[in-house]
Amino acid sequence: MTEITFSFAYTYIFVACIVGFLFGIWNWYEVTSIDPFSKRKSDDKEEPLVEHKNEKGEKCIDIMEKTSKLIQQGANTFLMAEYVFLGIFIAIFAVIILLTDNFKVYTALAFIVGAVTSVVSGYIGMYVATRANVRVTYKASCPNDPLKEAFNVAFRGGCVMGFCLVSLALAVLALIIFLYMQVLKPVTVPEFTRMFEFIAGYGLGGSTVALFCRVGGGIYTKAADVGADLVGKNLLGLSEDSPENPATIADNVGDNVGDIAGMGSDLFGSFAEATCAALVVSGTSAELTTGANFFFPLILSASGIFVCIITTFFATNIMTVDKKEKIENTLKYQLIISTILLIPTIYLVATYTLPTHFVFISGIGQNTVEVFSSANGVMICALSGLVCGLIIGYVTDYYTSNAHAPCQELSEACKSGAAINIIQGLALGYLSCVIPIISIAITIFVSFKLGGMYGIAIAALGMLSNLATSLAIDGYGPISDNAGGIAEMSELPDKVRELTDALDAAGNTTAAVGKGFAIGSACLVALSLFGAFITRTGQTVVNILEPIQISALIVGAMLPYAFSALTMKSVGIAASKMCEQVKAQHKRGDTDPSECIRISTEASLTEMILPGLIVSLVIYYYTMITTSSTNFSGHLHSPSLGRTIRA
Repeated sequence: MTEITFSFAYTYIFVACIVGFLFGIWNWYEVTSIDPFSKRKSDDKEEPLVEHKNEKGEKCIDIMEKTSKLIQQGANTFLMAEYVFLGIFIAIFAVIILLTDNFKVYTALAFIVGAVTSVVSGYIGMYVATRANVRVTYKASCPNDPLKEAFNVAFRGGCVMGFCLVSLALAVLALIIFLYMQVLKPVTVPEFTRMFEFIAGYGLGGSTVALFCRVGGGIYTKAADVGADLVGKNLLGLSEDSPENPATIADNVGDNVGDIAGMGSDLFGSFAEATCAALVVSGTSAELTTGANFFFPLILSASGIFVCIITTFFATNIMTVDKKEKIENTLKYQLIISTILLIPTIYLVATYTLPTHFVFISGIGQNTVEVFSSANGVMICALSGLVCGLIIGYVTDYYTSNAHAPCQELSEACKSGAAINIIQGLALGYLSCVIPIISIAITIFVSFKLGGMYGIAIAALGMLSNLATSLAIDGYGPISDNAGGIAEMSELPDKVRELTDALDAAGNTTAAVGKGFAIGSACLVALSLFGAFITRTGQTVVNILEPIQISALIVGAMLPYAFSALTMKSVGIAASKMCEQVKAQHKRGDTDPSECIRISTEASLTEMILPGLIVSLVIYYYTMITTSSTNFSGHLHSPSLGRTIRA
């Protein structure tokens, strides 16, 4: 193995990030070069609504422009309000970090940078999606290859978020490492370990923002969605995206702030946390801290950017989406192609980046344990995470796509009434967890056996190595969904809505695949963070029969139910207010979407506080009492890694 140098590591990582970011910008140019509103009454046969070159056709385009701007303004209003709240929270938390002796200023700075990067990542995704949606509608109404052109615009819009987010996240983390290396100048293993503990604040900042963005955006989108559907279909007899329903705009805004900005921040948090956990564990290895070998997690992610760029061209330039049946398959092939290309890539990166054999030191002082690993073992860890991600994606597709038996059987159950539908749906949901959980369990076993806690962190990064492609697929869904809503509200011909519905149907399935990736990677990331914690605290055995541990297990098992109950209740309250508002407007004979947007915004911002605080405070409480308890360990004097767990 030829030892890599710092200059090579930095150059490779930053070049990958620059290329990835420029590729995202190029896709953005391809999307924004389409001007849906420049020509209205032309004789150009390539212009939309060629059969309606009259006052009705011009009115349709006017409504498209107005609707698009309302969605943009609504999404921007929500995010700005949410970011003000997050800014206050981040400032307070940064002060708390500064007041803790062991954290010092370096962790606080990394925390702030991680939080800001997460905010920027979410905003980029929202900004792109709210401008790509109307262009998908526009292309779907063109006479020449409308399905192919509309698909390409929606997918390119998702690519902007995917590549810009991954490139930005990786570049900022590499820059922090570079700066801290210059300032702290670590030489010994303990110095490297301490530096990586400081850098772990980057993951904490990203995950803190992700928590509130995911909860706040989720409450917003579901409150608007449920409210719009209930009042439209059940009370007023309107279609899902009827222009007479003022809650429709809020529903479309919710797709962007929840499934775009929220998902972007969520997966950024997973990526940052997994990388930081791997760095913390690698800081205990003399072999990995010799030279630039500890850069393996970042070089792996950088290589993933190049692979995802190649994969993207298969969707936009090689595979032609000229039939509705090809939409979903083209998106699914993105996962297959990227996985196939990443297998030899991971082998090469592991072979030329990692030492042949290396040792991690778990614990401190006299309470230490040596964990042996190898380049080949870590390579298998990354491959197991990659393959596990593909399995989760395809199992999710199998249980959510109408092309497969589970959804077809569920649709048949609907004929027997709501009760049978609910029972069958719940059973289907529970059953869909079996294979993903088994896959994750196998991945954890293999990774822990071959690489210890470092192997689990690398498995998480292996699953996220094609993150740019996964985000592109995930962003495609809300963009297509919005395009259908704009087509309906603009009163475009039925054939336009049929095309956008076909795009949206595939997007709903692929959005579920994206959530499967997020949940699967979160499981591995959580375990890798725990691994980073015990690596530095000397815990090789945890006795769950101790009073603190057994009570923490019970409380931890309760938290998901409390969290879910609070968020579901929040959605119900906001949706009820939305229904009352729409009914009142209907009686007055007006449609004011700004009021519906205000209801969802206020509800999501106020209701997201309690769920987030409950999780944070409970984990903080148990971290503090275990740190001070002799039953747990007399050596738990590294609260910086307790902070990592709280991420």
